[in-house]
Parts: sequence; C-alpha cells; structure tokens
Amino acid sequence: MIVFGLLVNTCIESTARFGMELGYPVTLVRDATTPFSHEMMHAAHELNGPTYAHSILTTAEVTAALPKAALSEENVQ
Repeated sequence: MIVFGLLVNTCIESTARFGMELGYPVTLVRDATTPFSHEMMHAAHELNGPTYAHSILTTAEVTAALPKAALSEENVQ
C-alpha cells in the first residue's frame, strides 16, 4: 500500500495505520504529502511513521522500486 496525499498527520496517517492493521505493507511517500506545519511533517515522518510504515521513501525511490511493467502506458488507466 503506497500512501501519499494531503494532510500527512491526519488523513494519510489514519489511512496508513488502518492499512497496516489490515496486514498491508505500508509505504509513505515523503515528498508527496503535506502537513499544516513543518513540525507536523517531522512528527508524521520521523516519529509516528516508523511505528506503522514499513518504508518511508521519496517519489523517486518509489518509482525506481516499481516493476517496469507497472510503469508502462498500457497498464496506466
């Protein structure tokens, strides 16, 4: 489960925690989320994130880790 979007310290965190509780490996995308403040971003990625996310990566790291077939235009809908 790759998670990114708005309000990392509320919506993203609750969605990612729920995914982890369902047994999904969770990856947070550090540079594809946003908080209300720098302090909230620090808390979300450095303090809270490691308690439920299997990985906290950048967009470039996630893209590099995806199989090439998943990135082809035929598979994008």
